[in-house]
Amino acid sequence: MAGPPPCPPPPPGEVAAADPDSPEPSALHRFPVTLLQPSTQRKHHRSKPTKMLRSFRSAFRALPIIAVPPGCHIPSAVLSRGSSSTAHRDGRVHGTRTTGTLFGHRKARITLAFQDNPRSVPHLLLEVAVPTARFMQDMGSSGLVRVALECEKKVAAGGKSRVLDERMWTAYVNGRSVGYAARRDPTELDLGVMQLLHAVSMGAGVLPGDMTDPVDGELTYMRAYFDRVIGSKDSETFYMLNPDGNAGPELSIFFVRI
Repeated sequence: MAGPPPCPPPPPGEVAAADPDSPEPSALHRFPVTLLQPSTQRKHHRSKPTKMLRSFRSAFRALPIIAVPPGCHIPSAVLSRGSSSTAHRDGRVHGTRTTGTLFGHRKARITLAFQDNPRSVPHLLLEVAVPTARFMQDMGSSGLVRVALECEKKVAAGGKSRVLDERMWTAYVNGRSVGYAARRDPTELDLGVMQLLHAVSMGAGVLPGDMTDPVDGELTYMRAYFDRVIGSKDSETFYMLNPDGNAGPELSIFFVRI
């Protein structure tokens, strides 16, 4: 017996009824991605911390650096924020200001994204083998988080590539080995998160509920300005800038090639 004939299409100008079984549109597809490509020539913007913040940062630099185990090789030139190449008499770090975002589902690995500005496509996207909830907890409890990422020099490369061009690093958080960190290209989820946060310069929170994963939990984020300091082709550092007047958690990310 032949089956029932297919339903005719709706007349022009009439909208078909929504299928109750079809999923609702994701937050990633609410509007198109309008992020700009990273600029090839980076502009050097000087950060302008207030007098209170400058005093706090100067006092912080006088504190001893957290001890690093033998397996983590961070050159002293990278750790010293008062070196002549990165600081002046006022003790400030002078580097290129960039926007950094930490985000990820609570039980999934955390992702670090760096942009020229909040409205551009990330020029560096890094996935670290640490659950997002654990990393955020470390920042909230200890207040001072040091992420050291190191890799070996490749003789075949001729020593011309920058350290940020590497794809894989051994990762340490506050001197504790956590496995590996990998650079990757942005996915649809990454671009969707950057688009949702394009109007946010600083802040932290949870993204809309329809971006929650049933297994990995809510999608959380933290965004701030960072000072990017280039020590050499084998070492770069990103220093998180605290909001003016807020002595909250501070994050430093060291990229080292040995």
